[in-house]
Amino acid sequence: MDKKLLSRSLLVIAAAGTLVGCLCGPCEVATENKELVLSSFEDIRNGELDNLDELIAADYVRHCQATPDVEITSLEAFKQYLLSEAETFPNPEITITHLLAEDNIVAFWGTYAGVQEGPMGSYPATGDRMEIDFSGVHRIEGGKIAETWVTWDNLTGLTQLGFFPPQPAEVLE
Repeated sequence: MDKKLLSRSLLVIAAAGTLVGCLCGPCEVATENKELVLSSFEDIRNGELDNLDELIAADYVRHCQATPDVEITSLEAFKQYLLSEAETFPNPEITITHLLAEDNIVAFWGTYAGVQEGPMGSYPATGDRMEIDFSGVHRIEGGKIAETWVTWDNLTGLTQLGFFPPQPAEVLE
């Protein structure tokens, strides 16, 4: 076979594979894992926490530097955290803009937005809207989310809600 014809044939085959997508086992697993993650975000956004039993492991662990005092080491603790968060932001808008998956890891980038209708830790409700980017990584095990590392910019959120910069202390004379 002529080298040019062989080269063109290989290019067409490679292009077709790119357009159709990967049909191999690892790619199928990555796609299933991304669907799992999207389903979990959808259920969280919609407040359908009972659905998380099918998506998140019972011994789920969440790591987050943005909330160092919050320890989540089970699905039930995570649900309690989400219920508390819903008191602060009752109708969150969660938009996932990027998902990357490899093996049992799914990385995400998105936007979280809502109106602060309840207290947030020591900060009182403001009625103001907050919109922040957040990102993280899920580890999938046995078809469920087993562990999450998540982060966001607290300073941006506090600024949007009017808590930063802090107001100067009143000087007493």
